[in-house]
Amino acid sequence: MDSTEGIPNTGFHAGSSPAKDETRAAAEAARRRVRIMSATLLPPLPHAEPVAAPAARLALKTDGTSRGLLDGAWWPRSRDLLSELPALTDVLDPLWGRITRIAVNPEHWPVIPHKIPVGGHIVKVGWFTPEIDPHKLLLLSYGAGRWDLLVVPPETAAESAARLMAAASEYDGPPLTASALIAAEEARHGVSATDRPRGPEEAWEDEGGAPAVSTAVPGRTGPPGPASRLIIGM
Repeated sequence: MDSTEGIPNTGFHAGSSPAKDETRAAAEAARRRVRIMSATLLPPLPHAEPVAAPAARLALKTDGTSRGLLDGAWWPRSRDLLSELPALTDVLDPLWGRITRIAVNPEHWPVIPHKIPVGGHIVKVGWFTPEIDPHKLLLLSYGAGRWDLLVVPPETAAESAARLMAAASEYDGPPLTASALIAAEEARHGVSATDRPRGPEEAWEDEGGAPAVSTAVPGRTGPPGPASRLIIGM
């Protein structure tokens, strides 16, 4: 007689039992619940909103004025060309034609990138010494021309920066180099434009809380001459 006679075959497997099957089924169900919870309960990553860069602080000579040695002045907020130049070219591209090359003297710039993406195109950046004044920025627009800007040191007090920008952009201003203008400002007021502590009002002006730069020109009394400057981003 067969020894298995009378034992039902349904659910019978070697090495298995109903209790083990239930344990495995419960474990798999638990794993599925964990996977579902992980997929549904994790919050989505926040969408990063683009932050608009501050407008460039510029004072430019208007069209038709005598160029002299400078076409205006630029007051950057830092010595980081990678972050400062895009805001500058955003303003100058519509006015002067697309800026394609920029050159500086490396004396006051710790890092000079070779290329900078700005406004959908690439601007090549180079440095020359002693051909370029340490306090000047040279800009080239393909097929349009060349422009020279006085670079007001970023740490300059607002009052001194206003005078320097006015002098560099005055239609009949003195034919001084960028470094000569800064030296004249320091000599006239007996203190370096960059080493005097700034008060709360000046710090506020530096962050854009004040009106446009003054129209006064260093060493000049009385009302200013005919309007000849374009003030941007003050």
